[in-house]
Amino acid sequence: MNIVKRKNADFPSIFDELFQTDWFGGMTNPATATKGNIPATNIKETTDNFVLEVAAPGKVKEDFKLSLDHNVLTISTEDKKEEATKEENYSRKEFSFSAFTRSFKLPQTVNKEEINATYTNGILHVSLPKREEDKVKPKRLIEIS
Repeated sequence: MNIVKRKNADFPSIFDELFQTDWFGGMTNPATATKGNIPATNIKETTDNFVLEVAAPGKVKEDFKLSLDHNVLTISTEDKKEEATKEENYSRKEFSFSAFTRSFKLPQTVNKEEINATYTNGILHVSLPKREEDKVKPKRLIEIS
């Protein structure tokens, strides 16, 4: 089974094809012009589960919001910073905002009640256990009599 990244539903697919490819062969999202907004994600499959590893250094676990809706897992975070400095002759105010959202369509084999996530060393680990009936069963050896 494959976990597939959900396409942006704001534009028809022809716009996705025309506007997402950059000059260097990578993909960019028209809504977010910089590639730094979307963290790299590893997807692994084992016999018992799928594992998503999202690289998001500098965050804390409270920064993340995970939601599941109609077999679509959405991972998002939002960070706002505001810094103000007042001196004798001037005042300065700087804003910083960063956010990302990644959505993954889950296969039917995932046990949605057992999904869990941990955040350690800048990586969000999301474990998606498979249902018992969908796990790969080991081959049974048949003895010859």
